[in-house]
Amino acid sequence: MSSRFVLSQTFTLPNGTVLKNRLVKSAMSEALADAQGAATGELVRLYSAWAQGGIGLCITGNVMVDRAALGEPGNVVIEGDQHLPALREWASAASAHGTQCWVQLNHPGKQAPKGLNTETVSPSAVEFRPEMRALFATPRALGAGEVQAIIDRFAVAAATVKKAGFGGVQIHGAHGYLVSQFLSPHHNRREDAWGGSAAKRRRFVLEVYRAIRAAVGADFPIGIKLNSADFQRGGFTEQESLETMVALADAGIDLIEISGGTYEAPAMTGVKAAGAAPAKSTREREAYFIEFARKARAAVATPMVLTGGFRTAQGMASAIDSNAVDLVGLARILAVEPDAPHRLLAGNDPVQRVAPLKTGIGWIDALGVLEVSWYTGQLKRIGRGQPPQPKESPLWVFVKLVWQSLRSGRRRAGLSRTRTI
Repeated sequence: MSSRFVLSQTFTLPNGTVLKNRLVKSAMSEALADAQGAATGELVRLYSAWAQGGIGLCITGNVMVDRAALGEPGNVVIEGDQHLPALREWASAASAHGTQCWVQLNHPGKQAPKGLNTETVSPSAVEFRPEMRALFATPRALGAGEVQAIIDRFAVAAATVKKAGFGGVQIHGAHGYLVSQFLSPHHNRREDAWGGSAAKRRRFVLEVYRAIRAAVGADFPIGIKLNSADFQRGGFTEQESLETMVALADAGIDLIEISGGTYEAPAMTGVKAAGAAPAKSTREREAYFIEFARKARAAVATPMVLTGGFRTAQGMASAIDSNAVDLVGLARILAVEPDAPHRLLAGNDPVQRVAPLKTGIGWIDALGVLEVSWYTGQLKRIGRGQPPQPKESPLWVFVKLVWQSLRSGRRRAGLSRTRTI
């Protein structure tokens, strides 16, 4: 088969799961749950559009394992079977046309806007960089018993995902959320069994994986999204990432997705340093983390997805042809062009182009949260049956984000007072 059409080849995971092509929809936060954290008709419509669009593996965005720990307003929450019928409807739509759909399970840790949750927690009480402290509170350090309780929540959620009919789960271990915080020496300054050395910092993600595996069995796929690095001083390094991959591969992980960065250093958008423009070399190459992917390929045999920076069918095909990765992850393009996979599978490039968003206000432009919010708005439009708006104002989206977080925080405070009374 011509390399031009390598993206249309099937791929079989070691456990026998067959993906119909090499294109993966990487997770994006949809924020389309109802007030109770249940999946909605908007989610069904959105994922139906992606299934019709030709994607091979579709990974959901930010499904939280604790309703008291949201990453954004409107996250789906899975704490058990409470909303199983809605989850089954979502799974059915997302799995149409031979598409595999996996649920990304997440806990935000400290990375949740002020006012959204009653409090934020993290491995250690490490505050954000100064220009972000107006939006993100300093977290409380987790107690040892709380750490185990969160691990148990991941397992409960995964078992429910399987029962609902989804094809697998992905642990969100990237982009500065709780699993990533445990892995990072910048965020994790503990000196107990959960920190103090690279091996101890890895313990949390390994225990999450083992708990999920025990809950879903040997044949149900479990993947992980992992940073190549945090791109923060004193943070998670490439060497530690490779060591984490080896440990997860030895434990039996089925698929590793490579990304990078956090809200404080959003490398996944092409920006590695706060407020910095993408380097010329980053702008010119298609895949932001492909050099690291080659190192990871040499370290483990686990199938890999590379996400971040792909723009053309040829660039995606070349990454696979070079044996750097097995699958290509797409995200932002699918928020503005949900049927782009059909074009790519035919060897053609997408119609739309994506680039880091700019409001013209430096400190806002340095926030990874703006990228999340702008694209979340596009997903909401698709969920409502409307076309995306590729030219929507990023500044207007940021204003809406702040207002929604404050309103959600006031509503939660009111509910808390009612329960206390």
